[in-house]
This record gives sequence, C-alpha cells and structure tokens, in this order.
Amino acid sequence: MIEINNLCFSYAKEGFRLKISEFQIDAGEKVAIIGPSGAGKTTLLKIIAGIIRPESGTVHVDGSELHAMDDAARRNFRIARIGFVFQELELLEYLNVFDNIVHTYRINPVLSLDGSVRERLRRLASEVGLGSKLGRMPSELSQGERQRTAVCRALLTGPGLILADEATGNLDPANKAHILDLLFLTAQQGKASLLAVTHDHELLHRFDRVVDFQSLVG
Repeated sequence: MIEINNLCFSYAKEGFRLKISEFQIDAGEKVAIIGPSGAGKTTLLKIIAGIIRPESGTVHVDGSELHAMDDAARRNFRIARIGFVFQELELLEYLNVFDNIVHTYRINPVLSLDGSVRERLRRLASEVGLGSKLGRMPSELSQGERQRTAVCRALLTGPGLILADEATGNLDPANKAHILDLLFLTAQQGKASLLAVTHDHELLHRFDRVVDFQSLVG
C-alpha cells in the first residue's frame, strides 16, 4: 500500500530535514508510529497524503507514484483514496457538523454526493455520539466532539488508506477506544491500511506493528 525509498524533504528556513531510506506498509496493515514531537511524523503523513512533495526519492501509494504527480493529480488522488484525520482538525467554523463532514463532497468533482453518502454520514455520526449534534456549529462542540467530527469526515469516503495524526489525542479513555474501534472497523470493512501517529501508548497493542520514528530517519 505504501512504499517509500530514499525520501528527502526539508524546511530550509527552519533548519528541518527529513531523510528516510525505506518505509513500507502492506495492504490492510495497521501501523502505529511513535516518537518525540517535532521529529517529522506529521510531515511524513503529509508527504504520504500528497499534501507536500518530497525534494527527492519515491513515494508509492496503492501503486500510484505520488512523487511524479502534479499538484492537481495529487489532490484528486488524496480526496478519492485517502482519509486524513489532521492533528489541527481543520474544521470550518462557519459550517455545522453535518456540512463539515460532507464538505469535501461539495467542493470536489471527483466525489459524488448522493443519498447513500448522506446515510453513511448519519451512521458514522451516530457511532461516535454525534447523531443528535449534526446541526451544531464547531464553536458549540467540546474538543472531543470536534475530534470526532474530523474522524467522521476522514472516513466518509471509505478510503483505501487512513492516515491519523493524533486522532485520539483529545479524547477520554472510553472515547479513545471507541474511535480506535471505528478506525479499525472501517479499515477492515474496506480492506484499507491504517497509519496512525500516536502518543497513546496504552493503545499500541492493538496495532499490527509499531514503528519508532527515530528508527526510520537517518
């Protein structure tokens, strides 16, 4: 599902440089990445999602060469094939919960919004305890509810790859387990791969593999 070779990326003004010789995730595999803050874990997820482009090296996702695509092609690939739970959540404050979750469908022609999508949205929202809050604005939500909204948005397309950047970071223990259950169930149902950056070490035993980020970089 993911194959990275000889990856190099840098933020020159910040003195940050990321180098990864090799990293691979198999189709359907559920992998957790751990490591210190500021090491580059979020940057790696954004490269895998095609949000940013490496300076050199190859990035293959589900057989597609993301490193060789232009900006528009990478964006369309990400929208159609990847579900990303951002650490910053990136909810739109002027849209209610329902419209935040479905927003991607309304602004991108590569996705088609129909009754089945709306039904899936309501089912996802109900599963995370947001079924009665679809009309609320983000400002009316707790941090945990905002986090769950972002998770629903990422899973709505039934992606083949799920990227989660601290998806359980703002949740209480019960909701952490619940969200992880949902991520795992969605991955299993869609035969998707899951790559999660997390500091919740008590959840690591549930993943197929745990990768220490420090072992990747060089």
